Amino acid sequence: MKLAVVGAGAMGGALAVEAARAGHAVHVVDVSAELVGRVNEQGLRVHAGDSVITADLTATTEPSSVGVVDVVVVFVKAQHTQSAAKSVEQLRGDDTVIATLQNGWGNADVLAGELGPDNLVFGVTYNSCSVLELGVVRHSGRGDTFVGPYDANASLGPAETAGELLRTSGWATTVSPVVRAEIWKKLVLNCATLPTAALTGLTIGALGRSELMMPIVEGLAEETTAVARALGLDIDPAERIDRIKAVLANGGPGKASMLQDVEARRKTEIEVINAAVVRAAEKTSVPTPLNSLMVGLVAGLETSWRS
Repeated sequence: MKLAVVGAGAMGGALAVEAARAGHAVHVVDVSAELVGRVNEQGLRVHAGDSVITADLTATTEPSSVGVVDVVVVFVKAQHTQSAAKSVEQLRGDDTVIATLQNGWGNADVLAGELGPDNLVFGVTYNSCSVLELGVVRHSGRGDTFVGPYDANASLGPAETAGELLRTSGWATTVSPVVRAEIWKKLVLNCATLPTAALTGLTIGALGRSELMMPIVEGLAEETTAVARALGLDIDPAERIDRIKAVLANGGPGKASMLQDVEARRKTEIEVINAAVVRAAEKTSVPTPLNSLMVGLVAGLETSWRS
């Protein structure tokens, strides 16, 4: 397939290289002229286990130069989703599948608002990736990916197309008509672990070992699950807490993405993580004091950098 990856950071970079290795015609679209120049000169490199994969890819800051593609995968940070939609507009034809595997809840709504719901696929992935340096990514953990149609009444065809591309790229992918529940399952994980790591500076493993922090992590998981269940999603809070404990136990010295953002004094994705839960809870009678607290504390931290 002809694939365009919009946003060549950790996740987008890993997918671009692995899709190219699988034989897909991959184009990278990114706003960073420095990154685009590096990719065009030296290729894009992924460290996965003991192997290093380098792919010679076409990278550009001008999506119009790519033309129409079969699939677009959006992997930008949440705050850049709206501007990324303008790039997608220049890459799509009538049959182009647009997929987002971005963190959090609400990115697909932004894309649908800008581009319409037709052929829009959204989902969630448990692959773990990080940027080592410009144009070099580590694919540190393999996990399941779930995709489905944004419009619950739409055909599974576009999601099957995206799923096939991901599977052939080495990403174990399940296509589901009820993918919203899967996205919220990861949202529970993210709400419980990302802001708590970011605010304390604890690595993933250290967060799981903290007797003081784990009750807060579990409280956030229970609160977020209660919102999801009130919205009609069948998510088991006990299963989510067990899953979170397992993730933290295996996390070792790795750093959560929001902690990496805080250390670099970048804007975090709190708006599509805990703040998204607070907004969703307004449709229910479920109180969200812990999620609201995380939103306020992270927002306050971000304000301190600007001032």
